[in-house]
Amino acid sequence: MNDHEKFLRKNIGKKIKLARAKANYTQEQLAEKTCLSTRYISQLERGIAFGSATTITNICKTLNVNPNFLFEDSIDENSYNLNDVMDDKFLKNYLKLNSYNRSILNLMANELLKLQEYNSTKSKQA
Repeated sequence: MNDHEKFLRKNIGKKIKLARAKANYTQEQLAEKTCLSTRYISQLERGIAFGSATTITNICKTLNVNPNFLFEDSIDENSYNLNDVMDDKFLKNYLKLNSYNRSILNLMANELLKLQEYNSTKSKQA
């Protein structure tokens, strides 16, 4: 397996993990719903294993995500990948938050963006 394939597997695995967390499933629950082992789900999420088309389709259906979510930045070289958007530590912490705290974090991020834009505009005017 070359470096590019390793990167793709890890990126897709992170997205599976993100979708699983958003669906509020544990690895065990996802494994049960997809008739896969917990160990295999863990391997998929870490990019060690890569599922067949049937496996990926079942995971997407179970997690209610479009397969494009998993593959879009793998095909379009100009799009962002998950590593560009957030680092692993932030993602792990975010996934541990309950839905209420996630909504607070999203509100805070929106306010920070507004402040950043305001400061940027203000500095350009000076």
